[in-house]
Formats: sequence, C-alpha cells, structure tokens
Amino acid sequence: MSKQTKARIIDAAEALFAEQGYGQTSMREITSKANVNLASVNYHFGSKKNLIQAVLKRYFDVLMPQVDDMLETLIPSQGRKGVDQLLQGLALPLLHLNAVQPNGTEIFVQLLGKGYTESQGHLRKFILGNYGETIEGLLSMLRIALPAIPADELFWRLHFAIGSFVFSMASSQALKDIAKADYQQDIEIQDVIAHLVPFVAQGISAEGYAREL
Repeated sequence: MSKQTKARIIDAAEALFAEQGYGQTSMREITSKANVNLASVNYHFGSKKNLIQAVLKRYFDVLMPQVDDMLETLIPSQGRKGVDQLLQGLALPLLHLNAVQPNGTEIFVQLLGKGYTESQGHLRKFILGNYGETIEGLLSMLRIALPAIPADELFWRLHFAIGSFVFSMASSQALKDIAKADYQQDIEIQDVIAHLVPFVAQGISAEGYAREL
C-alpha cells in the first residue's frame, strides 16, 4: 500500500507539474489529485523539491543508462556529421521513455523545460550529482565534434537547441494537428524528432560565432 501511495503521489505531481509548472502547482492540488493527505507526501518525500526530483528521477533512471550505452558505441566525428550522429543517437533513448508513461517522451521534455524556464536551481544540482558522468560524456562528444567552438559559444548554442527541442515537444500535439489538417500527414513523436534533429544539428555546428555586437 505504501508503494502504491508513493506512486500515486508521483503520478499526480507529474501531471500537474507538466501542465502548470512547478511553482504554480500547490501541494494542496497534488494531495487532492492523488487522494492523499499532506502527511503522506511529507512521509514519502519530505519536501516539494524532493517530490519534483522524484518525478524526474524515474525518467532519468531509464534514459541515462541507455545514453551511456549509446555513447560507448558512438564513433566520434568532427563537424556537422558528429553533431548529427550524437543527436540521432539520443533519439531512441528519448523515445523509450514512452515505456515509463504513455506519451512519456513529451511529458519528460515538458517537465525538463519547466525546470529550465522556472530556474529550479536544485534540479541542476540533482541532475549533475546523479547523472553528471553521462552529461560530461555528451559534452565531450560535442567538444570532439566542434573543437574550434569556445566553451561560452557552445553554451549559447546548447541553450538555443534545448529551447527548440522543448518548444517542439511541448507543442507536439499542435504540430501533429497542423500536419494533418494542412498537409494530410499523420505524424508521431518520432517524426517530430526526425524533423527537429537536422535543424538543431545545423545550428549547433554552424561555422562562425558572435564575439561582439
């Protein structure tokens, strides 16, 4: 029963966080949706920050081992090809998140995007503390692919890439509806990612960079 209660709390919090954001979701809303009292939430998680981390953890625990496996088999390349290979390699692990929850890929990216836009600083510490080696592995592959790009410029490119990815995933249903209505195309989330990867890869690997305005 205790495990069921904990899972119910996480499910309720996940749905509300993805829809409303972390700051806009109250503990009262979570307890009401999960049909539990506040004492149960405090017993299992201790704080709202811990609950936020628990919601993301069940996705990261599925995603990151698969990313590690991908990195081990990836042959580093330079330039646009290397960036494209890396992003293509991330697509399958992301799609596997649908095994965590129906529409898990979209939900995970929405949750990640909420943390990014709401400046949830504790999430950065949580991610780096638990999955830092995998993050460093990804960054190392990018540095190999783009050795001439300074670290600060790479930061901006990744920032814009994440923004493109989060927006596209968060609005994926709208994109599916438009593709169906305007172009008679039935697309799924993997099709959205397939269109997105070359666009993002081109932006990250573009020659030249701004030093001054």
